[in-house]
Amino acid sequence: MFSSATPYKNQHYSELRRDCIRSKTLFEDPEFPANNSSLYYRKPLPGYVQWKRPAEISPEPRLFVEGISAHDLNQGLVGNCWFVAACSCLALKPDLWKKVIPDHKDQEWDPKHPESYAGIFHFQFWVFGEWVDVVVDDRLPTINDELIYCHSKDNNEFWSALLEKAYAKLAGCYEALDGGNTGDAVVDFSGAVTEAIDLEKEPYYKDQKKQDQLFEDLLKVYDRGGIISCSIKAQPHEIEAKMANGLVKGHAYSVTAVRKVRLGHGLLAYFRNETIPLIRMRNPWGKTEWKGAWSDTSDEWSKIGDMERGNLGIVVEDDGEFWMSFADWCKFFTNADVCRVINTALISIHKIWHEVVHFGSWTKNADPLLNRCGGCSNHKQTFLQNPQYLFDVTKDVDEVLISLQQRDIRIHKKAGKGENLSIGFGVFKVELNRKYRLHDILTQKCVETSTYINARTVFMRSMLPKGRYVIIPTTFRPQTLGDYMIRVFTDVDSGCRELTEDKPKVKCWSSFLGYPQVVSHVYVHAAEGLQNQESPGGADPYVIIYCEGKSVQSTVKADTLQPEFATSAVFYRKKPRKPITVEVWNSNAVKDEFMGQVVLSGSTKDSSDPQRLKLRKRGRQRADEMPGNITLRIVTATQLTAI
Repeated sequence: MFSSATPYKNQHYSELRRDCIRSKTLFEDPEFPANNSSLYYRKPLPGYVQWKRPAEISPEPRLFVEGISAHDLNQGLVGNCWFVAACSCLALKPDLWKKVIPDHKDQEWDPKHPESYAGIFHFQFWVFGEWVDVVVDDRLPTINDELIYCHSKDNNEFWSALLEKAYAKLAGCYEALDGGNTGDAVVDFSGAVTEAIDLEKEPYYKDQKKQDQLFEDLLKVYDRGGIISCSIKAQPHEIEAKMANGLVKGHAYSVTAVRKVRLGHGLLAYFRNETIPLIRMRNPWGKTEWKGAWSDTSDEWSKIGDMERGNLGIVVEDDGEFWMSFADWCKFFTNADVCRVINTALISIHKIWHEVVHFGSWTKNADPLLNRCGGCSNHKQTFLQNPQYLFDVTKDVDEVLISLQQRDIRIHKKAGKGENLSIGFGVFKVELNRKYRLHDILTQKCVETSTYINARTVFMRSMLPKGRYVIIPTTFRPQTLGDYMIRVFTDVDSGCRELTEDKPKVKCWSSFLGYPQVVSHVYVHAAEGLQNQESPGGADPYVIIYCEGKSVQSTVKADTLQPEFATSAVFYRKKPRKPITVEVWNSNAVKDEFMGQVVLSGSTKDSSDPQRLKLRKRGRQRADEMPGNITLRIVTATQLTAI
């Protein structure tokens, strides 16, 4: 997942640091100057701002004081609780924060060698598919000698303030961080895939089965290094309003633990093996906690043995961190961001995913065939002008993860253009041999549609049966321009690739071998009442469609004489009058058994209306010898780009 980082603004940390040490000067970043342009673009700060280096704030500055902890961070004046919550989660994951804060030991202050300090730091973020190394100087904005923005509970610890400054530099200024999504920040820290869960849409609190499944999912995500955050929906006038139960609306919380906690005391607890699902969270303010069941001073803790309480690290203190029952969490919180660190390692004890990444743009063109910004499926005339990506599911059923991410546009907030586009995608099951772009939506089956939302990332998980599929990522409205990245995760290689051609290319030998005259969509819907005379009982039938020397084979239907097929193929036909043949076979370990066929004698038989035809053995004519029936539909287009 990690790769070498690209220097942001072409600023190379090692070179800049070396130059400063040689010249015995402290670094001053020209790309993020210590003035108002780096602070805000609209709303001035409430006081006189002085930029100070850590040594001017504390006599013994440190990057870390007694290591890194989720309790280090407290939110400042800017409304970026979402970022602070993400940092709290990051602090719990050494594999992640050591990437975000590279060479952390070398970047630490060294009192024994003050001459090696150059006032320069660097941090790394995952930006639109690549790791970017961001350099900052150590001048931090203060009012009345106190840090304005994110700060540590220890006034001589500066990792969080410097990390926030680097992130603000990416965004253009500190004010650009006002309002955001915790999941987006976590993705920037890790390259993870984020999934937004609406806890109101699904009745998790009322449906115990769904609640239990969600807890198991979150427990697995947490145990495998994932990061979880949550919040409560709020109207504009309710932002950061305190509820009677101690929770805060419109405020991001970081989840710091997901546990099954054993109830009872002593050996009896182990024999009974009774557990309760609990979840622990932290308020970025560093105070204001949940007051209900399983809060710090709650009577429910008397149900837990001393050893179990010790393992959980219960602290009765208003430090912003608290436990809740998972049922109460589902009841009171409305949204959760679940960031999965997808395992793509070659060898692992956990599930390994195969990842394919594509970058693209929604672009305009006067030629409809070259236009790539057709809008969502509501706009039927232009929808198929969008980019299209084909992939295969080769297992009988496979879980597929799809993430569509647009480029972060916070840096454009200064110009009043920092709003995300409304984006989403559809997944269509297509012909097994499809290799050209779709042009007729009526011949395809939409199997999944994501939500359309003005979020940076749209994510979907789906269980898909074996077959070929096309993903169509779109903006909600046509003629909307933007850049995107699409990531597809499957159990095995899906062969995911972009469809760029509309029809077969004309080649130098086409004049001799011929060029397709029509394109036909062949759809085999069902075969019923098959006769398996040679092998009494059930059969393992499958269908093969033949056209001009090419063939497409369906999946095998196990142990049945009444199979339901939904197999389709598309053929670019050079000789339309040559027959299309559909054969039914019985799969056999030694030799497959032929069960019957239908032969259509040419393009004059093509029809968009379903045709119910009798299968027959080769050469047989008598009706009582027919081994079954088949429903067949063939759609023939006169233009090669019509299907």
